[in-house]
Amino acid sequence: MNKALGWIGACALFGLLAVGGCGDQPTNASANARGTGKKKLRVGIVFDKGGRGDKSFNDSAWRGIERAKAEFDIEERAVESKAEKDYEPNLTALADQGVDVIVAVGLAMKDSVQGVAPNYPNVKFALVDDVVDAPNVRSLLFKEEEGSFLAGYLAGLMTTADKIGFVGGMEIDLIKKFYAGYAAGAKSANPAIEILPEKYTGDWNNVDTGKVAANVLFRSGADIVYHAAGKAGLGVIAAAQDNKKLAIGVDSDQDYIAPGFVLTSMIKRVDEAVYQTIKDVVEGKWSPGTVVYDLKAGGVGISELKYTKDRIGEEKLKRVREVGDRISSGELKVPSTKADLDRFLQTLAQ
Repeated sequence: MNKALGWIGACALFGLLAVGGCGDQPTNASANARGTGKKKLRVGIVFDKGGRGDKSFNDSAWRGIERAKAEFDIEERAVESKAEKDYEPNLTALADQGVDVIVAVGLAMKDSVQGVAPNYPNVKFALVDDVVDAPNVRSLLFKEEEGSFLAGYLAGLMTTADKIGFVGGMEIDLIKKFYAGYAAGAKSANPAIEILPEKYTGDWNNVDTGKVAANVLFRSGADIVYHAAGKAGLGVIAAAQDNKKLAIGVDSDQDYIAPGFVLTSMIKRVDEAVYQTIKDVVEGKWSPGTVVYDLKAGGVGISELKYTKDRIGEEKLKRVREVGDRISSGELKVPSTKADLDRFLQTLAQ
């Protein structure tokens, strides 16, 4: 099941594709759920190894839980994972506690959800970033390449060195989507730009490794480096500040971490996906299958550029908005794989 998610269309991340504060007002159904004596909906969340405090992916998922709790008065239970071997027992423990909905944060939990979900047919599971085909699992996917295209396009407009870089976490298909969109966007804005060979930290949590990788790119001449490396990406932002260059954040709005040294952040609305899943359960609209969050639906985009808007200038911002409109309309197809990227770049060269 693929949904276009028209419910979030009014919150599309345009006119700087800002992501804050765009939420549904409580419906009569949700408002009436309070004070009726009904048992609270119990919602559990299992974080990946990065855990809360990563200022990125996990924190975004937690914001979705907090928003749902404020609106629907749910009872939440959060479980941290120190290692991948913890995923399955953590999911099982929540299900054994009678939790109604369990959010599994991250594609590394696919096998665990696949193993646990059939044992608890009355529990609804939500898996972020991968697909499990089961009658009690909703899979939450994103068009990361579309938001990354905008980030890359802005980088292409803003670089003065005509040289940029990318730091990923694990060298997997998901992270290659970020790179493909970023590279396509940068080359679309600035055909002369050089994109240095991408770096991978091999770890989502080692901030020092992220900093080392970014320093290599900055010392090789890049003046902007985009990261899609989870908590390790905080090292990329630190390196940008140390080198007086620019970083691009990811998943959450990371512009505030080093004001003026983060050009923008590619926002991935994990919070919205988690919130909407819970909302659907509360309102009796939940269904299994795959839900895809794209740019048109407001599922990905870039930050509001609080600290860099004036530096960028209205002319460049207008160009970013225009290319965003072309993606949302379907006129511009953003590559999501290396092969697609190669073909895309060939069309630019023609």
